[in-house]
Amino acid sequence: MSGEGKVVCVTGASGFIASWLIKLLLDRGYTVKASVRDPNDPSKTGHLLALNGAKERLHLFKAELLDEGSFDCVVDGCDGVFHTASPVFLAANDQQAELINAAVKGTLNVLKSCAKVASIKRVVLTSSMAAVSYNGKPSTPDVVIDETWFSDPTFCEKSKLWYALSKTLAEDAAWKFAKDNGIDLVTINPGVVIGPILQPTLNLSVELILNIVTGRELPPFNRFVDVRDVAYAHNQAFEIPSAAGRYCMVESTVDVSKLWKILHQLFPEFHLDEK
Repeated sequence: MSGEGKVVCVTGASGFIASWLIKLLLDRGYTVKASVRDPNDPSKTGHLLALNGAKERLHLFKAELLDEGSFDCVVDGCDGVFHTASPVFLAANDQQAELINAAVKGTLNVLKSCAKVASIKRVVLTSSMAAVSYNGKPSTPDVVIDETWFSDPTFCEKSKLWYALSKTLAEDAAWKFAKDNGIDLVTINPGVVIGPILQPTLNLSVELILNIVTGRELPPFNRFVDVRDVAYAHNQAFEIPSAAGRYCMVESTVDVSKLWKILHQLFPEFHLDEK
């Protein structure tokens, strides 16, 4: 097991990606220090504590994204840090406070804690394709979006793409802080993350698929990737010394009509409305 004897931190442990990442890390022998907002809430921690190896090698800590210094004890003594914690929703009553501040300040607070710990060899940040592809450039079939693309904050703000704006500003702040403080940073930029759920609550990206099944609305995105692949990519980004920069994670791009056909085949009992 490649992680045996190593200690890593995972922030936002109760989340969709983080839960699968923690499962993978425990399976590979790592000791995991994981942050949650309330370690005593079984709806947020029960599925984590039930994982194989959790009793021996999973340690939960209370931490708040906007509280500077609250991650000091979580990252202390770690070999690596996976920062997955960030608000994930498309609409908010207060975009600045609920999305942008939490994403940007939260990321900087985690990195500030990391900068104090000499043992940390690398920080892997969960970013998003939302921080890559929204810049006003045409998305014609001949255009290839890759890791050199960055979303334009001005374009995101004018288009009211608040989630994309939060992820773009957070990743930009992370790269600047990492450069100024000598932190080895790698980012994983997934598209819409789908797949089996470990946590007992429904997360946004899987809810987008459910909304098609229930006829509520069509998804605003079409770039998909399996959560297990995303978790594995995080682990590889930490374990492979040559890993560097940004990694776009999109397994396939599927238009709405094709997505409908897939769901219709998987769930014929729902009699999905083709319109």
